[in-house]
Amino acid sequence: MGNTLVNMRDQRFILFEQLDIEELFAAEKYADYSAEVVDMMLNEAEKMAVDVILPTYDVGDKEGAQFKDGKVTVPSCYRDALKKYNEAGWNCAPKDPEVGGQNVPVCLWSACAEMFGAANFAFLMYPGLSTGAATLIEKYGTEEQKNTYMYKMYSGEWGGTMCLTEPGAGSDVGATRATAKRMPDGAFMIEGTKSFISSGDNDLYSNIIHPVLARIEGDPPGTGGISIFIVPKFKVNEDGSVGESNDVVTGGIEHKMGIKGSATATLNFGENGKCVGYLLGDERAGMKIMFNMMNEARLEVGMQGLGHATASLEHAIQYAKERIQGKHIMEMTVPDAKAIPIIQHPDIRRSLLWMKSHVEGMRAMNYFAGFCVDKEETVTDKAERAKWKGFIEILTPVIKAYCSDKACEICSLGMDVYGGYGYIQEYPMEQYLRDCKIACLYEGTNYIQSLDLVGRKMGQNKGMNVMNLFGLIDADIKKAKEVDGLKDYAAHLEGAYNAVVGIAMQFAAWGKSSSVLLPVLNARPFLMILGDLLVGWQLLQAAVIAAGKLDDMYVEAGAEGSIAKKRALARENADAAFYQGKLASAKYFACNVLPTIEGRCKCIALADKTPIEMLENSFTV
Repeated sequence: MGNTLVNMRDQRFILFEQLDIEELFAAEKYADYSAEVVDMMLNEAEKMAVDVILPTYDVGDKEGAQFKDGKVTVPSCYRDALKKYNEAGWNCAPKDPEVGGQNVPVCLWSACAEMFGAANFAFLMYPGLSTGAATLIEKYGTEEQKNTYMYKMYSGEWGGTMCLTEPGAGSDVGATRATAKRMPDGAFMIEGTKSFISSGDNDLYSNIIHPVLARIEGDPPGTGGISIFIVPKFKVNEDGSVGESNDVVTGGIEHKMGIKGSATATLNFGENGKCVGYLLGDERAGMKIMFNMMNEARLEVGMQGLGHATASLEHAIQYAKERIQGKHIMEMTVPDAKAIPIIQHPDIRRSLLWMKSHVEGMRAMNYFAGFCVDKEETVTDKAERAKWKGFIEILTPVIKAYCSDKACEICSLGMDVYGGYGYIQEYPMEQYLRDCKIACLYEGTNYIQSLDLVGRKMGQNKGMNVMNLFGLIDADIKKAKEVDGLKDYAAHLEGAYNAVVGIAMQFAAWGKSSSVLLPVLNARPFLMILGDLLVGWQLLQAAVIAAGKLDDMYVEAGAEGSIAKKRALARENADAAFYQGKLASAKYFACNVLPTIEGRCKCIALADKTPIEMLENSFTV
């Protein structure tokens, strides 16, 4: 495998030029940061990704997680990688220094996490889940619980998981059958089985701390009666050392299509009646507490999709430049015409630009979500803070579902660029395609994300959250209309924007009538439509910046009136080439994706109920 992972020039563009990350450094929380620190951190993240994590990618896939004699072992190469990852301070980098973090702005952490995930997301799941579980204890735990568990989890000494799913219940968390029996000392005896638990068991950590959803005996059914408990794999002695088994038994691990280095376990709690758990937060607040981790995890899954997509794109570009095959289309009848790099063939160029535009838009959308978190944590005005939080609420299901779905398409197109070579294990494309698919399924399937968007998020705050987001898009459309060369593309975004606003209003009307099933039926298509709109918006926003930078460069080079001179400048100047590439991404997406939004919205507006009305036995012959 090569070491091409992420376009760092685009990362810096989004952080510095599109988001203006330096604006954050005026806040006390990020006062120690500067442009130089950001550059240093990105460079160190690249070294960690390329030199330490990437070598584990195909090796870890071939070795996989193993289950033998009741114990789980992970790929041996993960151990040294995790040690170096922890020693470098990456395990809880965005957290407060008081708990071992570095206060890394979340938008900057997003850029680092993209590199790590592009290198090997299966590996990254172990520290990622550990940090997520520790964050729950930091937010809801007692001082004793923090001292007992949190610090060792943040340091990377102990691991963590997220235990929701049960056999047969799937995504219906309210159907949980795990129970918690109250004990005289205030602890609880836990009994039940959890399945599909990522990082559920492994030999990377001396102890694994499980946040477990269970129902206290006597509490009501459904999600409202669920509590959450801290359940360590091994009991913890008074001096903080690891003690005896806590009756948490691994029943086995799944044999999966991808992310094979990540152990996906079935865990049996209390088979022998000796599993002790400790209430985290208030009783019957389990779902509210766990959603803190779930929402973070959903954004991380969106980043997983981005990581696989960007690695696939960068590999496909490099391969297309190096692979020599076929004559140029304009020289097909010339007998002695030389074979050319396949990147010169029109269909390959179209495929690569489709991939490039989506990846750049997804990257900007993910980083913008991180920036929203940063703004929510740093602004002092209550209404302003609520606005940024509202953006996060809307973006979370879209980022999770859109980026994971598009990643599969991007990785598939990347394989097409390689041709038959993409299908064999000698090249990384087949593993990217296998590894990325799970992102569509876990942390709530993408249909569940669409239901969350349509059923909850669109109406939150009396609809103001989504209207505030639409307001940002509308403002950028007006700005782009004032830029020579972008007016037509802004018009495409405006048409898509108007169509989305219209169908959102139609959903609201259906929701108040007997047609309430129509928004549910069309939730998934609507989420993907909204994702396309947001990507188109981010790309056009970037194009306005790029156009301004290019105008200055053309004037300085005396190239403002000549297309030939502009192209010549881009061949000599990497920045000019980059900015021209940003314009190309925005224009291509505006012409080839945004116009489809109006048609797709019209399809939804037809109110076709065929999938609901047809008989179930009509699906079979």
